[in-house]
Amino acid sequence: MFARLFTALGGKVISFFIYAGEVVLLATETLTSAFTHKIRWRLFQYQIVDIGLRSQLVVMITGAFTGAVFAAQTYFQFNKLGMGSAVGSVVSVSICRELGPVLTGLMIAGRVGASMSAEIGTMKVTEQIDALRALAVHPIDYLVVPRTLAMMVSMPLLVAESIGIGIVAGYFVGVHLLELNGTYYVANMVRWTLLRDLIMALTKALCFGLLIVFISCHKGLTSREGAVGVGRATTEAVVNASLAVLIFNFFLTMALNIVFPAGFQ
Repeated sequence: MFARLFTALGGKVISFFIYAGEVVLLATETLTSAFTHKIRWRLFQYQIVDIGLRSQLVVMITGAFTGAVFAAQTYFQFNKLGMGSAVGSVVSVSICRELGPVLTGLMIAGRVGASMSAEIGTMKVTEQIDALRALAVHPIDYLVVPRTLAMMVSMPLLVAESIGIGIVAGYFVGVHLLELNGTYYVANMVRWTLLRDLIMALTKALCFGLLIVFISCHKGLTSREGAVGVGRATTEAVVNASLAVLIFNFFLTMALNIVFPAGFQ
């Protein structure tokens, strides 16, 4: 029984490292192609619209209600201790460091990651990728590089938008609905929200964007034939990208707090 258990666990571990290695190889090949080959700007612009512009509504709603509910919950707890004026700083720092990048990353993984995986997977099963190779067009240059560059541009902007809207929504709930003093709210928010918080948010946004695009494109490129294979690849892309965002968020938080210590302004 123990032999079979160890065999099963060993197989899963080996499969994980093989999968991680394939994603790293795809990322390396993509970044190499971005610097050594001609960039297809038309495809890049199309992906900017698809990733950035068409994701704004989802990001705005996510940021607004995250800031609103977090401000309300913070007030309900802090008001018991007579610390209602600290709500603004807690909401602002929390949204900048964690809630804004993570929740935006999860929403983008669900909307954009699924779209990428399904589109590339459909091209794979209908042999369109083989047709690209027959026409001497490298699939990485044509499919992955434009999406990667577009994600690197769009993701930090989407996270910044989510953070801004979340802070405004938190201010509205705290000041206009919960009747906190607006002057103290803004003063504490400005005092305790530092440059390091914004740098952490944008750094996480860039890292999460790269994780989403590489995982989604890899699942699309390796999807098996048939509609079932495309559906499974799309599901796995969203799940794996979401888990990667949550897992890497912890390591990024620890690393960024070392790089940018508490005294960093």
